[in-house]
Amino acid sequence: MSRPVLIIAARDDWPTDKVVKTLTERGAEVFRMDTADFPQRLELAARIDQGQAWTGGLFTSTRALDLADVGSVYFRAPGAFSFPDGMSGPERRFAAAQARAGLGGILTAMDHCRWVSHPAAMARAEYKPVQLVTARECGLNVPPTLITNRADTVRAFAAEMSGPIVSKPIASPVFIEGDQLKAAYSRRLGEEDLADLSGIDTTTHLFQAWVDKAHEVRLTAVGHRMFAAEVHAGSEAAHEDWRSDYGSLTYATTVCPPGIAEGVRRLLAKLNLQYGALDFVVSPDGTWTFLEVNPCGQWDWIAAATDLPIVEAIADELQGVAA
Repeated sequence: MSRPVLIIAARDDWPTDKVVKTLTERGAEVFRMDTADFPQRLELAARIDQGQAWTGGLFTSTRALDLADVGSVYFRAPGAFSFPDGMSGPERRFAAAQARAGLGGILTAMDHCRWVSHPAAMARAEYKPVQLVTARECGLNVPPTLITNRADTVRAFAAEMSGPIVSKPIASPVFIEGDQLKAAYSRRLGEEDLADLSGIDTTTHLFQAWVDKAHEVRLTAVGHRMFAAEVHAGSEAAHEDWRSDYGSLTYATTVCPPGIAEGVRRLLAKLNLQYGALDFVVSPDGTWTFLEVNPCGQWDWIAAATDLPIVEAIADELQGVAA
């Protein structure tokens, strides 16, 4: 009999719903939780002794899970802890730190099971400097990249490049201002932009040489399996950053070149990831250039557009099914 699969994700995450549905249809036992349920709808009891490792379980009003029974864990952007009304701000911050160290510590100490992927590995892999140096070490092409808050350094970098440079967010491009959700997209810098770099000293910024593109590729890697989809921009905005104009995009499945696939496998192994959503630029001459890997990147939209069996591959990885 297969061991239970623990799913740690936001309650309203519909791509995770598809993973749960696929696993359930296969007869797997699934226990789904959201850290936003703790401590009001989810309880924890765990202990360690000299003679044994951590034992105990997770409990809801209707279900219980023995942590020692868990065979695999799917970790995908769960919500923030939710505390009772009436707690002050300092009390909430203190309680959140205790919950993160307690519940989070117990979960991440579960090294007897298969993770897709372990949150500690995912947290480190979020850093673009780590991604780029690791990709380079693994034989993937990376564009010349500068991270700085010095205006003169940006101008010197731009002068050194044979073509335009691009400004990109170095972390999540999404932020909330007032009641509006906003995003910062990649954009090519012109002479006027380089002449006025006021405000650059306030934080770090990432700049890259512009890579001529025929199209881009979203490569979804699950274990050793690669699912590649061409992303074709239908507008000038999408040509600079396809995330800025999803409505103009068209997609086509493609084959990942063997050398790229091997480099990606080495990259994921070095980062200790079992899942990654990677973006590449494909130049007119066919060269693939690595841009980034997102350890928690979206996959449902690309699977729906291309019929790539990504959800089945995630379920396979959680169940230890060989590709």
